Amino acid sequence: MKLVLATFLLVGLVLSSSFFEASVAAGSSFCDSKCGERCSKAGVKDRCLKYCGICCDKCQCVPSGTYGNKDECPCYRDLKNSKGEPKCP
Repeated sequence: MKLVLATFLLVGLVLSSSFFEASVAAGSSFCDSKCGERCSKAGVKDRCLKYCGICCDKCQCVPSGTYGNKDECPCYRDLKNSKGEPKCP
């Protein structure tokens, strides 16, 4: 009986970890596509993509367009760096 319970527990753990990885990967592709659009006209594209990705991971949203529209995503708009300046492009 203990062996059956341990087997079910192990299978459940493996399945739950694979679902977690799939949801993280889906979230990453969402942020990649949204940030790619947001940073398409940026002068320093790699830095824009880096900070947009950080903000998107934290807020799960990215404002539309290449600049402005930050009222669409208050979390994204309100994130600040250590100097108190806007963190998100």
